[in-house]
This record gives sequence, structure tokens and C-alpha cells, in this order.
Amino acid sequence: MSDLYTKIWIHAIFTTKGARQLITAPLESRLQNFIHDQLFELACPVRIINGMPDHIHILFLLNPARSMGEIVRKVKGGSSLWINQNKLCIQKFSWQPGYAAFSVSESQVQRVFEYIVNQKEHHTKETLQEEYAHILELHGVLPNVIR
Repeated sequence: MSDLYTKIWIHAIFTTKGARQLITAPLESRLQNFIHDQLFELACPVRIINGMPDHIHILFLLNPARSMGEIVRKVKGGSSLWINQNKLCIQKFSWQPGYAAFSVSESQVQRVFEYIVNQKEHHTKETLQEEYAHILELHGVLPNVIR
């Protein structure tokens, strides 16, 4: 077979540095649109972006010509620079150095989509740290330290 066929869904999670609640309501949709546009430019179609004041979830298709690290670096770096240059945040904005990114089976895409849609409701019952630990456990990843 000489053709290339891929369809790799990624559920990525980025946290603000120090889990500071910097993604305010006025910033939220603008940030989501900016990240959507960045991923579009990287040929990574987005299904959904949503989150909380201290983190975001993104469900997108991976461009097989780019590494996960390259995509995350461009999205996080570009969005931080955009926020700070446009003074969209009271404090200096930055993302936590790390990230979580997991592949999602086609059969689970709708379930992950709904989970991301319902972030605000979900976080009335579970903190960011609890959510992060749960997601890592679900994927069989044990963190050194959960911050």
C-alpha cells in the first residue's frame, strides 16, 4: 500500500503555570478561537476546545507530518505570546511546561467530546488535581508529582 491513511484523535490538556486561574470569561472564547486557528494552520482539525480558568482540553486530529511536541510547543508558545502582547490578562500569562495528550479511539470520540463540553459541570464535583490524576490513571500513566 503506497498511500498514507491516518486518523489519530488526540485529547490534549494544558494547565496554566501554577494552575493560576488566568483564563477569565472574557478571554476564554478568544483563546479558544486563537488555538483553533493555530491548530488549523498546523493541519490539525479541531473537534472541540473547552476548559476552566486554570486549564483547557482540546480534541483534535493529529497531523501525521508533525510531532506531538511540535504541535504543543507551537500552540502553547503562540497562545502565550498572543495573550501577553495583546495584554489580555492582568498578569503575565504562561502555560505549565508539561502537558497531557492521549490518543482517542474513534469509538470514544463522542464520549470525550461530551466530557470536554461538560467541563464546567464536571468541575463542580472534581478538582483539577483529581481530574488530572483520574485521567492519568485511566491511561495507565503514573505521574512523578501532581502539582
